[in-house]
Amino acid sequence: MGLSGIQRQVFRKVAKKGYDFTLMVAGASGLGKSTLVRTLFMQPNDETDTDRLAAADRIASTVEITERTKTIGDAGFTLRLTIIDTPGFADAVNNTNCWQPLVEYIDSAFELSLQEENKLDRSNVMDKRVHALLYFIDPSARGLKPLDIAALKALHEKVNIIPVIGKSDMLTKGELKALKAQIQADIQEHHIQLFRPAVDDEDEESYKLSLRIAGSMPFALVGSDTVLEAAGGTMRGRRYPWGVVEVDNPDHCDFDLLRNTLVKTHLQDLKDSTAEVLYELYRREKLSQGGSLNVTANTSVTPASRASPDASLAGDTEMYEQKQRELEEQARRLEEERRRFEAERRKFEVFASQP
Repeated sequence: MGLSGIQRQVFRKVAKKGYDFTLMVAGASGLGKSTLVRTLFMQPNDETDTDRLAAADRIASTVEITERTKTIGDAGFTLRLTIIDTPGFADAVNNTNCWQPLVEYIDSAFELSLQEENKLDRSNVMDKRVHALLYFIDPSARGLKPLDIAALKALHEKVNIIPVIGKSDMLTKGELKALKAQIQADIQEHHIQLFRPAVDDEDEESYKLSLRIAGSMPFALVGSDTVLEAAGGTMRGRRYPWGVVEVDNPDHCDFDLLRNTLVKTHLQDLKDSTAEVLYELYRREKLSQGGSLNVTANTSVTPASRASPDASLAGDTEMYEQKQRELEEQARRLEEERRRFEAERRKFEVFASQP
């Protein structure tokens, strides 16, 4: 029948239009956030490093939101990558509610999508929603700090959270294993929801990869954009008196697994989870409060509406009832999605608890 050509058609369409992906990074300064982003997407060090603040700046530090968009091309495919940096996060003496600017930014992106839905012309709509959050954890901590717990609980229903341990080469293998176990225990104790890749039970390789990703969180990372000479070629890494740490070596850190998760294997899962679960939660809440219901309603006063107020009221009532029916249907689908994700989460917990 020639159905195999559908895949090529879809690829050509996506390749022509390009792909939008927004990644937010958050965590205290000095954990290697800027370096890691450059390492992930192989970008040159041509920008000011926002990952370090002077001691004087920390006294009255406020969280800022900065955006950087880059277009990355590979094999005829274009990725419009937006990096949302959060300099000042967790760097002040008083960090009360320092996560609120992140929440507001994510909500504003959701609100923009909700407004775009109600436009008559939606041919040039761009997805500005935040698809993933890399949350950096201090390797010198003994688990999640109270600030980490509060921030993650404020964000976990709004964005796909991927926790990472920055500069994990500061730890021995034993220390890293113990820290990972403690962070996993803290996450479970406080019911923090992390990104869980979709599981395809019929694809054994995909199933094993998804379980491996879930079991490896938080990812232990080492970032470096320094190219070192090695036997037989070059590599990215860090050189120490006792040896070399290779960024791309899975025996040294989880960088390769994180890169595959973000770029090669689960980028679409992150976008789908954002659109179908997290955004729908926001949309459901807004519509239940009556927000954005009449964004595209025709507010012009016609002779007929002036002559018949009852007819206008009836039209508004009908529109409201239609919105209510749509909301109920969205709630039903959302509940089904939540049950499916909860079942998958239980699978991951069973896997992670195995020795």
